Amino acid sequence: MSNDTGPADPATFGMELSGEDLVQLAVNTIRGLTMDAIQKADSGHPGMPMGMADCAVALWLKRLEHDPGSPGWPARDRFVLSAGHGSMLLYSLLHLSGYNLTLDDIRNFRQWGSLTPGHPEHELTAGVETTTGPLGQGFANGVGMAVAERILAEMFATGDEFNPIEHYTYGIVSDGDMMEGISSEAASLAGNWGLGRLIYIYDDNHITIDGDTALTFTEDVGARFKAYGWHVQRVDGHDRAAVDRAIRKAKRVADRPSLIIARTHIAFGSPNKQDSADSHGSPLGKEEVIKSKQNLGLPVEPAFFVPEAVRMLFAKRARALKSHRLSWEKKFEKWRIAHPDKAALWDKLGSDIPDDLQNKFPEFKVGKPVATRHASGEVIQFLAKELPGLVGGSADLTPSNNTLIKDSGAIGKGSFKGRNFHFGIREHAMGGILNGIALHGGLIPYGGTFLIFSDYMRPSIRLASLMKQRVIYVFTHDSIFLGEDGPTHQPVEHLHSLRGIPGLRVFRPGDASEVPWAWFAALKYRGPTALALTRQALPVLDRSKYAPASGVMKGGYIIKKEKSPGIDILLIATGSEAPVALDAAAILEGEGMSVRVVSMPCISLFEEQSREYKDEVLPRRALCRVAVEAGRSACWGPYVSPLGMAIGIERFGASAPQKALTEKFGFTPEQVARAARECHKNMPEKAERYIANMRSALDGE
Repeated sequence: MSNDTGPADPATFGMELSGEDLVQLAVNTIRGLTMDAIQKADSGHPGMPMGMADCAVALWLKRLEHDPGSPGWPARDRFVLSAGHGSMLLYSLLHLSGYNLTLDDIRNFRQWGSLTPGHPEHELTAGVETTTGPLGQGFANGVGMAVAERILAEMFATGDEFNPIEHYTYGIVSDGDMMEGISSEAASLAGNWGLGRLIYIYDDNHITIDGDTALTFTEDVGARFKAYGWHVQRVDGHDRAAVDRAIRKAKRVADRPSLIIARTHIAFGSPNKQDSADSHGSPLGKEEVIKSKQNLGLPVEPAFFVPEAVRMLFAKRARALKSHRLSWEKKFEKWRIAHPDKAALWDKLGSDIPDDLQNKFPEFKVGKPVATRHASGEVIQFLAKELPGLVGGSADLTPSNNTLIKDSGAIGKGSFKGRNFHFGIREHAMGGILNGIALHGGLIPYGGTFLIFSDYMRPSIRLASLMKQRVIYVFTHDSIFLGEDGPTHQPVEHLHSLRGIPGLRVFRPGDASEVPWAWFAALKYRGPTALALTRQALPVLDRSKYAPASGVMKGGYIIKKEKSPGIDILLIATGSEAPVALDAAAILEGEGMSVRVVSMPCISLFEEQSREYKDEVLPRRALCRVAVEAGRSACWGPYVSPLGMAIGIERFGASAPQKALTEKFGFTPEQVARAARECHKNMPEKAERYIANMRSALDGE
């Protein structure tokens, strides 16, 4: 094939090729698309896609079972590009395979509104199973997908040869993935669980942005993964036949996850930048692109060149995949008829959360204080009976988080009938695995730890929000009032911090009766939810005296109306401070003041309500507003300014019994009433200062 006689004709270029020569052209076509897209965008990571093109084509053209015409086919193999910076590899594969990703989309790589962002984004682009970019996250997501497959396969097993959910989870992982701690945590769990249908190809190219991996990474990765309980192989990553043999061998290992360590060359084919850190995160440059194409036997022009012979090769594979999917559908219909009980379960897992759950919530007796973490535990038992897809666990805090589903076993090697996860002390991996379970579909995952340790899983929480995945976090020990463990375990800034994640709903129920509604809201929401729950017991509020707890579904509601026209003081509270605010209101009303109390368990959900509703709950005429929450108070500014105040905590906590902490930090009903009284008293002076400051600012203009 000549590449120096002018622009090539896609209709004829490479048509004389067949067999491995044609596959080689397909591999090089991916390299060409990668170079052109990144060069046009003047941004991106060409090295990894060029280096891993052989491995990827070996997998996609022979072993990966999927159907571009039906991206949501439940029995498809999952493919995770954990090394998300190499996104052009995935985009090229999706385009060539026949997904709804055009050559124009490839040309618009990394541009506003394109389907080809810098790192793959789930749901934005058909065929992208998860949003990857932060290294290690995709690795953990894949573990979650693989364990979800095992749970569902066990759930739908009938003894027949056909099981509707059996599939493999494949992934490409990088040196960076291997260095991140989340991968170590997730790999350890995958080995412990014996996830034999999990197969990762490790791009062992010896290069990171800083240079050779020898700078920082000299361990024996294979030995490490063998110690985790993985099956490990080593291959030349540019020997497609060897890669295929390794994949086939990995598929025969049923009791262990597999790692195929593929020695590759970053930016393979680039005369001057192969094996160079320069190719990791920057375009090759126009001249180097030309030289690389010539070296690979590709035409220099036109850019974004795809030979018709390559399209035909992938189209042939697509036809075979469609045939396989249609065959599965026929078997599935026969399976449904033969096993109506399993078919009913299948349909139930795929249906919406029933509205009538709210009519069956567990009830809590007034007069018997209940910690909201204990109330959550009761709700979990109730939900587990109603929702067979509910699964979850804790990062080694099961008794403290109250996350155990009773009368159900634990997930473990060779045992996937249970519904309880024991993640060990691995919050980071737990977050990533929960995302993978949610992404797989069919199951509703939750995970528990102390609120303070949400810091360890924040990247996973953020990605759950970005992907709009229904993951529920059971964060207990939600304030300084956990007591003697002291400031290392007492969350102060965490509520405010979590509320800053777009799309994450943070609920802090004010008593046991609000907990089922918070769970219900979480189940109905297309996105992640954090439940912040108390260690200490709280009074169960008398709902014949106060508003129904169903107000939780609006994020905030009037829990106690003022007794006389006009509102002297409006108290806003969450969690353990809601009963305190009600008691403080009683004190103030005894002094002749008119007081309204608003329970605000979820600020973001309240903000989703209509302007009319929000004005009804927080009327503009109520100028003296006091927010009460045992945490950083910055998020309450919009609700209490300019004349109100927030009673919060602007320092770390202290090691002491709960009663002492309550008094020292100013959260007794008497202290809250005193602060609110002073706020009301000083309101005229504050108003004068505010007006003066506004005038001064205007004069300054």
